[in-house]
Amino acid sequence: MGMTDVLIVGAGPTGLVLACDLARRGAAVRIVDRSPVPPRTSRAKGPNARSLEILDDLGVAEEVLAAGSAPLPMLKYRDRLPVAETDPWADSAPPPGAPYDRGRLIAQWRLEEILRDRLAGYGVRVELGREVTGLAEGPGGRHVDVTFAEGRTERARYVVGCDGAHSSVRKRLGIGFEGTTAEDQVMVCGDVDLADGALDRTRWHQWFDEDGAVMLCPIPGTRTGWWFQAGPERDARGRPLAPTADGFRRLLARHTALPGPAVTRAELLSTYRVNVRMADRFRAGRVFLAGDAAHVHAVAGGLGMNTGIQDAFNLGWKLGLVLAGHAGAELLDTYEEERLPVAARTLDLTSERLRATLEAIRRPGGGLDAAITPDTTGLGVGYRWSSLARGHSEARKAGDGSPEAPDAEVRTARDGERPAPGPGDRAPDAPCVDAVTGARTRLHRVFAGPRTTVLGFGPGSAAALREVAAAFSDAGVRICRVYAAHEDRDTSAPGEAVVDDEGHAAAAYGRGASDGTGTGTGTSTVVVVRPDHHLGLSAPAADARSVHAYLHRLHGAARSAERFSGIGGRRR
Repeated sequence: MGMTDVLIVGAGPTGLVLACDLARRGAAVRIVDRSPVPPRTSRAKGPNARSLEILDDLGVAEEVLAAGSAPLPMLKYRDRLPVAETDPWADSAPPPGAPYDRGRLIAQWRLEEILRDRLAGYGVRVELGREVTGLAEGPGGRHVDVTFAEGRTERARYVVGCDGAHSSVRKRLGIGFEGTTAEDQVMVCGDVDLADGALDRTRWHQWFDEDGAVMLCPIPGTRTGWWFQAGPERDARGRPLAPTADGFRRLLARHTALPGPAVTRAELLSTYRVNVRMADRFRAGRVFLAGDAAHVHAVAGGLGMNTGIQDAFNLGWKLGLVLAGHAGAELLDTYEEERLPVAARTLDLTSERLRATLEAIRRPGGGLDAAITPDTTGLGVGYRWSSLARGHSEARKAGDGSPEAPDAEVRTARDGERPAPGPGDRAPDAPCVDAVTGARTRLHRVFAGPRTTVLGFGPGSAAALREVAAAFSDAGVRICRVYAAHEDRDTSAPGEAVVDDEGHAAAAYGRGASDGTGTGTGTSTVVVVRPDHHLGLSAPAADARSVHAYLHRLHGAARSAERFSGIGGRRR
């Protein structure tokens, strides 16, 4: 029986991002889905700013941008009349530290199509019509035996359940999915076609009345397609009725100035209830959960699909390093350590944004813009509490010597004008110039691809970068010297080099001088950036021991055997 490195169950955006990341690392990955054909649902409205960074790293952002549209101004109505228009992004522009300041509207089926095409470029295709019916740990805990509905059993070193809120993987592991379902917070949804020209397609139309609501957002890439969301029709006892095309027409006629017949097609109809639930753990032995299989929450803020994409990007590089034999299996413990607190915070954030939105729409002119805050871009998510973020020996710890808690305050640079990233934080982007070609580039372009990046700031970092290149270049570590505009360039130095001609990189990383506290001291600094664009370490260039110890944890030989208590049980 052949062995797959990673079997991914579920071919939505979470599973596809994970599959693409693993495939480009050379892992033997397979992805299955029980649906006989790729779903044609629009569902999630698109990636947020952080997810666009991930899609850029995977090489598909340009195609996503071309296939989608920018977020649209929101036109709000009351009693069928327009009362307010809001563009939450009107005064926004990408800062130097981020290539994107907003998300993108794109139908989920189109995003999945782009990711499937990317995956096919690595020779991997989604295996449709394959339903997992059994999971069992193999002898010695060295693999998982996966049984399918057709009766076949196949082996994988690891399995990842990306199969949604009703995850069969999670249920077969016996993992709890605690939380609440708000039976009174109900919405009917679907994809509809409106008569050509019925509504302005440059706006997201939102009718909020005291007795109900209708929302229509144009689906990019279609001429007459719209996302339809509305409060449900109810029976005489106040119970919500199931969505139907005729029901959509009645809701349209009731709340808008459009005639019911304006709906020429309605499909993919569903009822959405606010579920706030989270798995009590994201791992059982060699099986992991990601995306909706691990957490579901209120739709406000559009963080469902995005949190799943970001789960996948956190897990992919860790599986890749363990499978390649560079890192010990204990690295995989940091997936749950980092992502479970993020999921818990996302549940709280989306519930609060839902509360704010429900309050806003009671007033004429209120709308879905109440759900949008800087938190919903995903750019502020970090892991300062993680064991991977302990960093330089002088880095700040909580009072008891343990890593900082998830809600730790963000430290600021010495000038107080710009946050200075600490270990665990998202690594800022910065515009710069390729030192060899003179072409404009940016740090996130340097980070792109499945490798750890070591940045060197200041003349004193040159020796440290040479040592890193000598010790770790064969293990997937790249180095990049970041020169100030006034510095002389060493053309014989190994690795890549960029010129921080506008000073944005130095400012973003604490003036290129951090002792791990983010204060900036003017000394030379070495910064280790994980493959998922998060800082692992920031240390004075003279502290070679800390830099080598950190890189050895990720890229040295595996140091201990894996120890698992079995599927369905806790790790030892």
